[in-house]
Amino acid sequence: MRGRTALIPLAAVLALVGCSSAPGAGPSDPGQSDVQTDAPLYSQLPDAIKDAGEIVVAGDTHPPYRTIEEDGTFTGIDPDLQKALAEQLGVPFTIKTASGLDAMLTGMLSGRYDGFNGPVRATPEREKDFDAIVWMTTRTSYLFPAANKAQFPDSSAICGMRVAGVTGSVTETQLDRLNQWCTEQGKKATQFIGLEDTNSTILALNSGRADVVGTTQASAIDLLAAQPDEYGYVMQTDEQGAGVDQLAMFLPKGTGLTEPMLAAFQAIFDNGEYQKVMSRYGIEDAAVEAPVLNPSTAG
Repeated sequence: MRGRTALIPLAAVLALVGCSSAPGAGPSDPGQSDVQTDAPLYSQLPDAIKDAGEIVVAGDTHPPYRTIEEDGTFTGIDPDLQKALAEQLGVPFTIKTASGLDAMLTGMLSGRYDGFNGPVRATPEREKDFDAIVWMTTRTSYLFPAANKAQFPDSSAICGMRVAGVTGSVTETQLDRLNQWCTEQGKKATQFIGLEDTNSTILALNSGRADVVGTTQASAIDLLAAQPDEYGYVMQTDEQGAGVDQLAMFLPKGTGLTEPMLAAFQAIFDNGEYQKVMSRYGIEDAAVEAPVLNPSTAG
């Protein structure tokens, strides 16, 4: 087994405690403690994973994908999805917290992590070093304080605003497209405030450092469900360059984990567990029909 570090309990990000992700590790589901050698895809796993008895994935605080509860456990889309995948693969997942996309990508290349489930966009550049298994899509949402609702009749109002977002995220890419549209319309471009995690972006909004937060549609839905009177949001349109970006699980190339992981994704699509997870979090419209490997470079 790899060495483990005790998780430092944190309040969930929606409590808006003024702290960011702390280093740590722990099972995404404490009930997943035993290796199941009779699982459908266990025999396909590389020896390194069998010997470790776990799949270590990088993660940060990013509700509803991952929330660190006060007892140190993770809840959210990621843990639920990983539980379904673990039933196919026969080994549990362990999430180790990390700050920033760059740290997660370099950590995978150095062997510290076996993968990262984002949400992160599949691109040709990233697919040079990583295999990307696409399992959902997204459109960027822009959150604002409910008291400022009159200032945001639609997403064109984002032009000229200070936008807090996670550095390297799909939000940053879609914001570049929005800025191009704003300029074409004779409007001012936005100012992007790049931060390490979702918690930091919400804190920037609440402190007045940012006018809006750019985030995934799933995160916007989650935050509004938890605090319906605190925030509102507008969605970036196709005309403004939103498109439909593909979000993927990243795995370092050449480890032997990609093939069984892709098969595990296909299995949970086939048995309905994937659809249950997407429905549970109200993001059915972000679902895809089937997992896709390396969409930017395939073929």
